[in-house]
Amino acid sequence: MVKYIIFDMDGTLIDSSAIISNSINYVRSKLGLPPMEKNLILQAVNDTSIHRPKFFYGVEEYKPEHIHWFREYYSKNHHKETLLYTGIKELLQELRPYFRYALATNAYRVSAEQILKHLGIYHFFEIIVCGDEVKEPKPSPEMLYKIIDFFGCDKHEIVLVGDGQTDQEAATAAGIKFIKVNWGWQKYEDALNSVEELKKSLINLQKL
Repeated sequence: MVKYIIFDMDGTLIDSSAIISNSINYVRSKLGLPPMEKNLILQAVNDTSIHRPKFFYGVEEYKPEHIHWFREYYSKNHHKETLLYTGIKELLQELRPYFRYALATNAYRVSAEQILKHLGIYHFFEIIVCGDEVKEPKPSPEMLYKIIDFFGCDKHEIVLVGDGQTDQEAATAAGIKFIKVNWGWQKYEDALNSVEELKKSLINLQKL
């Protein structure tokens, strides 16, 4: 029986495609680089084969100024450029009596808290693990291990809900169940297409 759900944030709970692509292009503008197309940025974010610092900024590692500029744009504009996917808040509320929730996001802690509080879903999660709080963010399973340890649960009792290859690889590496959703930034054949389908799938796991 599944009792715990780990949610990915971007592309799963929230449509942050505008804020992420615009934040990256803001950093690029500071570096004197031309803007990238939004779709190209979003594909790269979920592509585990891409070396992102080099792809986005032409460097081997992110520098402090890259992080500062990204957060600067994000903090000033997240309330205008993010929104919850339709039905997500209702899903979290309806299934709350049956599951305990966690969130695993590669976003920075400051950015994640800002957006979750603004959108009114921060309080649903007992633990939130962010990309700047682990040595290796997803697709590494490190975040998921931290959450499993926090709950003290068995691996068969927990599932990760996410929207891409990064999440799927993390779940596989951690040895836990994975549900892929199809309303994020990329489209897949082996994914759920609506929040209603997700609700039914989670309820079925809770009954097993």
